[in-house]
Amino acid sequence: METADLTHHISRRFNEDLERVRSRVLAMGGFVEQQIQKAISALIEGDSALGESVALGDHTVNNMEVSIDEECSRILATRAPAAGDLRVIVAIIKTITDLERIGDEGEKIGYIASRLATMERPVDKYREIKHLGRIVTEMVHDALDAFARMDAESALRIARQDRLVDEEYEAIQRQSITFMMEDPRTIRRALDVMWVVRSLERIGDHAKNISEYVIYMVYGKDVRHTSLDDVERELRREIPVSGMQGPAP
Repeated sequence: METADLTHHISRRFNEDLERVRSRVLAMGGFVEQQIQKAISALIEGDSALGESVALGDHTVNNMEVSIDEECSRILATRAPAAGDLRVIVAIIKTITDLERIGDEGEKIGYIASRLATMERPVDKYREIKHLGRIVTEMVHDALDAFARMDAESALRIARQDRLVDEEYEAIQRQSITFMMEDPRTIRRALDVMWVVRSLERIGDHAKNISEYVIYMVYGKDVRHTSLDDVERELRREIPVSGMQGPAP
């Protein structure tokens, strides 16, 4: 009986450790999401101070990543998780790496926004950037929500949106090149716009990565570098029609 009680105690403490670190990942994700929103707002509104504050806030993201990574290392060393629990820890470590890189892209946008604020804003007030920014911000938000709910079906849907981000990115790049060819005076601003949309496209890539980690966490399948159509077919063969949610043992 004493052994059973000890086992239950260890299991409860481990679950508490996992829940605490998951909460910290979501807190980090929420901060990164705000950084993206502020960086885009700084660009659209021509707010140099806001752009600089986003750029300077990147050290907070870095500190969060280091702290969570250390916590995961402690759990691995002291709890020796196996099977599904080990997948959760691995997925968390990968997720915070992508969140930190999203923070890096937000920092770049912040710096560019502060520089563009000194120039006259275009008539469309960066409408295309605003639209693409909204798409990738929603991707990050939804990927974190899927992570919180262990929802593989939503994660797969989010991963599919990366194709739309790539299409929008390429369209804005072509438009910027056209502007530069038609009017050399727009070259400096057009180049900055191209750097911004490149950062947004990368943020979409990282959101897709996080979604793929959710699928790995739930089903133990590494779906990176795999066609999403193939992933969906494989998962639906293994999962009952009632749904695709619920972690494998």
